[in-house]
Amino acid sequence: MAFKQMEQISQFLKAAEIYGVRTTDIFQTVDLWEGKDMAAVQRTLMALGSVAVTKDDGCYRGEPSWFHRKAQQNRRGFSEEQLRQGQNVIGLQMGSNKGASQAGMTGYGTPRQIM
Repeated sequence: MAFKQMEQISQFLKAAEIYGVRTTDIFQTVDLWEGKDMAAVQRTLMALGSVAVTKDDGCYRGEPSWFHRKAQQNRRGFSEEQLRQGQNVIGLQMGSNKGASQAGMTGYGTPRQIM
């Protein structure tokens, strides 16, 4: 009986993956069978609901506001001039420190000087 139930859980997980749920959102069979990680099971069900609402293929007949609709596309159109201007911008993660210095820093391991 236990083997049959675990097999049914595995079949559900395969069907969810085929339907479009990402493999990173799918729980392991033992998570449900042994009750080890019920939060992972809940995340899988939420991901499955989101895919069903996004596809809008008639498989989900419940309240659509329970799940978020996944983004499909966000195209952006930039002119050649805008792309050229973007090449001249130096991002703050590329080493710009805006005039910062280490003036006044003490060596590592030195206690605070409270006066």
